[in-house]
Amino acid sequence: MARVCDICGRKPARGNRVTRSGLAKAKGGIGLHTGGITPRTFQLNLHRLKVEVKGQVKRLRVCSRCLKAGKVKRAAPRPKITQTAES
Repeated sequence: MARVCDICGRKPARGNRVTRSGLAKAKGGIGLHTGGITPRTFQLNLHRLKVEVKGQVKRLRVCSRCLKAGKVKRAAPRPKITQTAES
């Protein structure tokens, strides 16, 4: 299964990890210089939740952004069944 939000469709983003060396100009140096660039991925903060969709409870992968924005409604927990002692 792909790491994709079922609500908004967000996917992992690509970027670069940049290593720099040298002393910053503000600290008296000649400035930072790029030493190397390595590709990397920014992963989503996905949560696997029971969500109420059109009256039915489904298990979806939801990103934290959708969860905080209130785009989904969590399903109500099942009522606990207590057994009584019958004699």
